[in-house]
Order: sequence, then structure tokens, then C-alpha cells
Amino acid sequence: MTTFRLSPAVADAFPDTLIAVVTATGLRCREPWPATAAALEELERQLADGAWRPADESDPRIEAWHTAYRSFGTNPRRVRPSVDALGRRFAKKGTLPRINPAVDSYNAVSVRHGLPAGAFDLDHVTGDVDIRYADGGETFTPLGEPDTTEHAKAGEIVYTDTTDVLTRHWNHRDAHRTRVTEDSTRVAFVLETLHATRDGHLLKSAAGELLDLLAAHTDRTQVHHLTREHPRATV
Repeated sequence: MTTFRLSPAVADAFPDTLIAVVTATGLRCREPWPATAAALEELERQLADGAWRPADESDPRIEAWHTAYRSFGTNPRRVRPSVDALGRRFAKKGTLPRINPAVDSYNAVSVRHGLPAGAFDLDHVTGDVDIRYADGGETFTPLGEPDTTEHAKAGEIVYTDTTDVLTRHWNHRDAHRTRVTEDSTRVAFVLETLHATRDGHLLKSAAGELLDLLAAHTDRTQVHHLTREHPRATV
């Protein structure tokens, strides 16, 4: 069992935060996921037709993350929130990346709803996961760079377990160690908003859409929510 904890300091600084933790057990990433493939293709068709565009930094959902990043000393135009970076890449290239079905699913949900999303292979998480301000110096090995070691800056918000940082700058980039691969079978997906009062319905819709994409390819799913009032969830 793994407990996700939203620290009191982060909850006090961002009191309207809502994080959905969607867990999938018995995930099967090596089989075809036709619904996910169709979701990606539909988003690409809408973009090509001019019927829809990803949220950009003028959108309140993205603007809120830029403001949050600046509050903890990160320049969001140099180190972008994940949903902002993904949307910009999509708008420029016209296609979404194909990594593996689980990752492709949360990418599709993220860009459609304009909300940051990520995931951790729970079999590679050590101990519990805290969402907290970094003390400074915590180690981080970026996704795709297994031989690189970075150090978190004091005051930036991170996801971290008992080994090292899992995500820097709240949701900018995930760690290599806990990346989701085709062989991952027990995964926690996270979806986030800083403005539950305004965008909570979007987050719940996004979590529901992700559950629909996962349903045929996993043995069991659960959804937990982290808030200032309920800052812990054991998955």
C-alpha cells in the first residue's frame, strides 16, 4: 500500500487544490487499446480541422499553473507545466506522442481537459508519496535520462518518495525510476487542478474519461481525491 499525502504547507498555499489519484491494478499495456488510439486520432482530427485547440497560457487553467510556478521561484516559460508543454507541442506538430497505451491515455485526457496529468509505476515507488516543498538538494533522475542526477531547488513543489524526487516543479517532469512502461501492472495516475471551485467538474470528467480508457485493460481501478480537508489517500 502507498499513501499519497498533500503537505499542510502546500495545501495552505493553494487551498483550492484538488488532485485525483486513479489507480489501476493488473494493467495490460502490451495488448491493443483501440479506444485510446481512437481518442488520440479524434483530437488530431479536431486540431487539423480547426474545430479545437489545446489550452495555452492565456487560458485560466494554464495561467493558474504559471502563477503557481512563479510563486515557488520557477519561470514557467522556461520550465513549463506538463499540460502547457504538451499542448504547445501538439499545436506545433499536429500529433500527440505515442509512448505506450497507458501513457497515451493520460496524455489524451490531459490535453483534452487542459489539466496536468502524470503517472507512477507503484512497483518502483518506495514508501509513501509526499507532495511538498523541497528542502533543497533532493535528488532527481529525469525521465529518459537514467545517468543524469539533478537536485531540486529549495522551495519548489515536488512529488517525492523515500528514495528521491518523483516529479519536479509540481508537474513539470517525471522521474525515470517510476516511469510507466509496457510492463507496468500497478500504476497510479494523477490529475490536478488548483481551482476546484471553478474546474473541479473538469477534473472529475477527466478522471472518468481516463477510467473508461483503462477499463478494458486492467483488473481493478479506484479513484481517490486529495484536498486541503482530506490530504491523504492510501492506494
